[in-house]
Amino acid sequence: MRRKRMPEIIFIHIGLILTSLFFLFPLLWILRTSLISKAEAYQIPPNWGAALTLENYATVLRENNFLKCFFNSFGVSVIVTVVAVLVGALGAYWMARFAVKKDFVKICVLLIQMIPPVVLVIPFSMIISRLKLNDSWTALVATYLSFTLPYVLWMLVGFFEGIPKDLDEAATIDGCTNMQTYTKIVLPLVMPGIMATAVYSFIVSWNEFMYALNLTGLRARTIPVAIANMDTSQGVAIAELSASVIIGIIPIIVLSLFIKKYLVTGMTAGSVK
Repeated sequence: MRRKRMPEIIFIHIGLILTSLFFLFPLLWILRTSLISKAEAYQIPPNWGAALTLENYATVLRENNFLKCFFNSFGVSVIVTVVAVLVGALGAYWMARFAVKKDFVKICVLLIQMIPPVVLVIPFSMIISRLKLNDSWTALVATYLSFTLPYVLWMLVGFFEGIPKDLDEAATIDGCTNMQTYTKIVLPLVMPGIMATAVYSFIVSWNEFMYALNLTGLRARTIPVAIANMDTSQGVAIAELSASVIIGIIPIIVLSLFIKKYLVTGMTAGSVK
């Protein structure tokens, strides 16, 4: 029976490898371009034996305040993620357990999430300008929360609804307050969902371009805006651009790998309990 299944298994693995290469090819091409010289990057047909160099990375990190932009993106994304998860988790728990018109509240949250971000650019710009918060982290955090917080609420309420209310009642009988029930009983059970939602919030905040372009200048500029500014009237420095893209996706890759291990551990522990 194993011999009969072997061709099928080989075919499936070949298909998976080809599919993975299809989706990874653009990223691999960007990585290759970032590791060759500027002259080799523009060469057509490409020189597959080109010498590898880290000159493009050194240039990117040395010029255009790229490190500052990296720090801005990281700081804003972390703040947005923490605030969205803390507030969103409390709000989702309230919606799942205590909201009187829960379905109506869900619809309101969903409608907020459906508003196109481009519609809010001008209103946010006017408000932030009057508050004199232009080119600041505060402006970015406030605007990013407008679309990350509704998503966190919408996602987490489903996780909280999946937790039986009997656990809350048992905790209340044991003398726990609502907050103690939330922090000690319910929150650990939904932690995998919270971490997955936090990853999404971080990725969306990290990649956000439109608000950052309109609300920031040199002081609070983020990675996406810095990368876009490499397209100048003199052309695109394709090798340096590729290096900046690789630098920009490193935090997402590291975070995803860390959270993947955390999710597997959390779900396994939850099943044992």
